[in-house]
Amino acid sequence: MSNPQHLQFSKEHEWLTAAEEGVSTVGITEHAATALGDIVYVQLPEVGDTVTAGETCGELESTKSVSDLYSPASGEVVAVNQDVVDEPGLVNSAAFEGGWLFKLKVTEVPDDLLSADEYSAFTHS
Repeated sequence: MSNPQHLQFSKEHEWLTAAEEGVSTVGITEHAATALGDIVYVQLPEVGDTVTAGETCGELESTKSVSDLYSPASGEVVAVNQDVVDEPGLVNSAAFEGGWLFKLKVTEVPDDLLSADEYSAFTHS
C-alpha cells in the first residue's frame, strides 16, 4: 500500500492536502481504514466548526471498534463529504479519493506532519 506523495500525514493516521486557495482536504489513510475494518458509521464535524490540530473532531465506527477522528491541522470546516456519511464504506474503498472526510480553511498546520515516506516508515516500525 503506497501513500500519495503529495499528501502530509499525522501520527493519528489522517492525511491532509496542500492548501489550495487556503483550503485543504482531510481524510484517513488506507492503513487506518484497513486496521479499522469495515467502517459502518462516520461522524464528522459540521460546516462552520472550528477544529484544532491534534484534537478530536469526529468518530469512525467499524464492525470492530469505534475510533476518534483527529484534525491534522487547525481551521474552519468549510465542507463535509456527505457521501461518506451516507455510505461509510467509501472510506475503506477509496481512502485517498472519494472517501475524503472534510475540507478545512486552514489557519495553522503543525510542524510534526509526516511526508509519505516518513508515514510509511512510521506505520512499518
